[in-house]
Amino acid sequence: MVHLAETTNPWGGHSWVTDSPTGLPPTRSVCNKLFHSSLFDIGIFRDTLLPSLTLHSGLALIAYGAGRLTDRLETKDWLWPSGQVLNAWWSALGKRVICDGIPLRCAWAIINRQERLLLTGVTLWGSRLFWRIANRSVKRGSDDPRYEATKKQHGWSWNKALFTTYLPEAVFQSLITLPFTAPFRHLSGSDQPFAAPSGGYAAVGQAVAVGLFSMGFALEVLADWQLEKFKEKEKSGEESHSSMCREGVWSIVRHPNYLGDMLVHLSFPLLLWANNALLPIHLLGPLTNYIFLRYVSGDKENEHCQARRYSTENVNKKIDFDKYRREENAFWPDKCQVSNKWTWIVVGAGVAGALLEGLVTHVIA
Repeated sequence: MVHLAETTNPWGGHSWVTDSPTGLPPTRSVCNKLFHSSLFDIGIFRDTLLPSLTLHSGLALIAYGAGRLTDRLETKDWLWPSGQVLNAWWSALGKRVICDGIPLRCAWAIINRQERLLLTGVTLWGSRLFWRIANRSVKRGSDDPRYEATKKQHGWSWNKALFTTYLPEAVFQSLITLPFTAPFRHLSGSDQPFAAPSGGYAAVGQAVAVGLFSMGFALEVLADWQLEKFKEKEKSGEESHSSMCREGVWSIVRHPNYLGDMLVHLSFPLLLWANNALLPIHLLGPLTNYIFLRYVSGDKENEHCQARRYSTENVNKKIDFDKYRREENAFWPDKCQVSNKWTWIVVGAGVAGALLEGLVTHVIA
């Protein structure tokens, strides 16, 4: 028998009391019952978006303070992946353990296999991107060239940066994280998810989601690795047919890393759909991510900075850059990429990822 103690713990949650001779925490079903009964169904905004906005705004203030002290605007880039991963784990475990007083073991038991898969994907994506950003920043020893140019623009100041850069990005992050935070926060039974595939098709849907994630992850890893190798060759003076990196996955689109990021974020709501957990609000995540990558701080900002820098520093590179822009799409591959071997290498990575996840699931089950 399990019941709640008359007194609550210092965090405001309930203390667990059990009559079981083993002294173990309540079972998963009991935890679910107690946890669900403690929620007040007062709207998805209160349950999901507002807590995320509060968390990301607080983290943005910390990143802003660090950036102002070091005069490096790129602190916001350090926060981009780390803040999203932190929000996912806080929503899944931290809030339940610290705020609701649920023991860690019981809180972890509440999370089903699909939700753990979701957390794993978010953590892999965010950890890799954070390492990439941090490693590049440390090696460079100064702010990102894009942000150095931004700081020289007329009217820019650190006093404005909090409201024009850091806090707006906190809003974007709050929306982007919805597919992997809302499922752990908004648990009202009144919301009807999109109709999920039934029977064996659910497994197919999950395999497609994992495959899509694996494709995106492979694109990001390959893009960063190949660009790094190209820059090393460029520094060593090795000859190349172009001063722009157009090899490997960079021959598919001009921004394969952004395309990979988009595929990764598309996989999260697809995984929810395959497991009958997709709500309309979850679709705001990949949509917001796409808008950010295309029109706010992704390829548009990056190429504008490149064009301006090459025009003044390297005219030949500007010529190659313009040619690259004419011949390859920025974000989505054109139909000619069907014959590109790197397209199929990425697809193969997706198939391999789906098969591996299926094998691991079969072994564990």
